[in-house]
Amino acid sequence: MNIIETEKLTKYYGKSRGIIDLNLTVEEGDFFGFIGPNGAGKSTTIRTLLGLIRATSGSARLFEKDSADCRQEILSQIGFMPSEAMFYSGMRVKELLRFSAGLRKQNCDRQADELCERLQLDPGKKIEELSLGNRKKVGIICALQHKPRLYILDEPTSGLDPLMQREFFSLLRERNQEGATVFLSSHILSEIQRHCNRAAIIRMGRMIACDQVTALARTSAKRVTLHGEADLSGLSSIRDEKRTADGVTFLYGGEIGPLLQRLSQGHLTDLTVAEPDLEEVFLHYYGEEGGEKE
Repeated sequence: MNIIETEKLTKYYGKSRGIIDLNLTVEEGDFFGFIGPNGAGKSTTIRTLLGLIRATSGSARLFEKDSADCRQEILSQIGFMPSEAMFYSGMRVKELLRFSAGLRKQNCDRQADELCERLQLDPGKKIEELSLGNRKKVGIICALQHKPRLYILDEPTSGLDPLMQREFFSLLRERNQEGATVFLSSHILSEIQRHCNRAAIIRMGRMIACDQVTALARTSAKRVTLHGEADLSGLSSIRDEKRTADGVTFLYGGEIGPLLQRLSQGHLTDLTVAEPDLEEVFLHYYGEEGGEKE
């Protein structure tokens, strides 16, 4: 069963691009990564999936139901965490968590207590007294406490320290192993490579790749590290070259013969050829741009 399915999903803000012709499929039980820098269209995609904004054209279906026509029914089965959550002031954490559960007509006190303990969050604290990281924990617990079928998480780890990030992903793995589907939007590539089984890359509102994470990380380009001296001038398939005191490292995407012939004329003490990591594959799709304007 496809938990999420879009067909030519498009959203414009006036004349400004949001997302364009997005064809996306997330299967039940996936731990799915949605990768792109700020402004690529990740949050627009999520808001459209949830029915929070209407698409300009195309369609989105969650649990095989239209996201616009069946919004309330769909949202009851989702745990959503926005990139920036706003909470009512004057409430204590435990009051806010009960309020969130009450909106779903559920009692989640036991789950909320367990999650507060695991994330080291004091439920007696007032919301306005919380640090950014602790506010993030409140958002996590609101998304997890009712044990939904689908988690949609938009940049969920920003503001969390490394120990809390590790605990957060432990929680998500447990829920995923219990059968829940996770849709994780992030620009932190190591998170996607470490935790997701499938991923899509979005650029300027368009999806440019979607596959198993292991398949995305496989590419014809290789990461080559040389120690010693070699003349690499004229080899056009070299990119991302970085020189150090004793050698050079670069991505090589051309025929191996010309490279080996050139290296055989040099004076090398060591040579390593390896698969690039997901970050280098991402740069292959994006070039050296740090981000985009939405």
